[in-house]
Amino acid sequence: MFSVRPLRTTVLAASFVAAVALGAWTEPAAAAPTPQADKPTVVLVHGAFADSSSWNGVISQLLGQGYPVIAVANPLRGVKSDAAQVKAVLDSIDGPIVLVGHSYGGSVISTAAEGNPDVKALVYVAGFAPDTGESAGDLAAKFPGGTLGQALAPPVAVPGGSDLYIQPDRFHDQFAADVPAEQSAQMAVGQRPVAEAALAEKAEAAAWKTVPSYFVYGSADKNIPAAAQDFMAKRANAKQTVVVDGASHVVMVSHPDAVAKLIQDAASAS
Repeated sequence: MFSVRPLRTTVLAASFVAAVALGAWTEPAAAAPTPQADKPTVVLVHGAFADSSSWNGVISQLLGQGYPVIAVANPLRGVKSDAAQVKAVLDSIDGPIVLVGHSYGGSVISTAAEGNPDVKALVYVAGFAPDTGESAGDLAAKFPGGTLGQALAPPVAVPGGSDLYIQPDRFHDQFAADVPAEQSAQMAVGQRPVAEAALAEKAEAAAWKTVPSYFVYGSADKNIPAAAQDFMAKRANAKQTVVVDGASHVVMVSHPDAVAKLIQDAASAS
């Protein structure tokens, strides 16, 4: 089992050696915040059509408050297999954990947290919280207002199935309407595809039934209708629900302060 602190130290030491070897080392302007031992580790799981960089604004705020943070690279291949990857990360962490999932990542954390007593809270950021036997696709279609299907490019055949992407020229309006156009264009180019089968895979666990949950989403989300997110939050008996007026599906990018605040609330209550 490792803690976040030795890993961080190893990475910084390796960076120092490389910089000295290249003659590029300069004195840092300020020391990086040191994670505080009394705070839970925050584990962030991105969703489809995104990557771990979508958490950057949230990470900056959490690190500034002394939280150890890990942003997991979600494979986006299938709920069960992706959850196994996240579970392996959780099992490597000493101490309490606040597990956060965006979009499809919500389905993943709902499974990954099952049976892990160190996970003290689940935070759904515009995220799916399926019950057993439900898929992300089922929940997205449960209420009107979602337009993702119309924005998808034709599926791309890959070994074992097909991958889904959002059409680049539809990405801003569909996925990130309240993000600056230049930044959204970069996100569109760097989007990671989700396996088509992953969105149809039925959940086999629903950790939100036993772990306290928190929800934050935007009122203008076009991927998961606000009505669906309200339904999931109420069904989970969420401890706190934050609705960001006018926010898009990537509320953690456009409103990192609101998302970081909810994560800290969950951490404080755990």
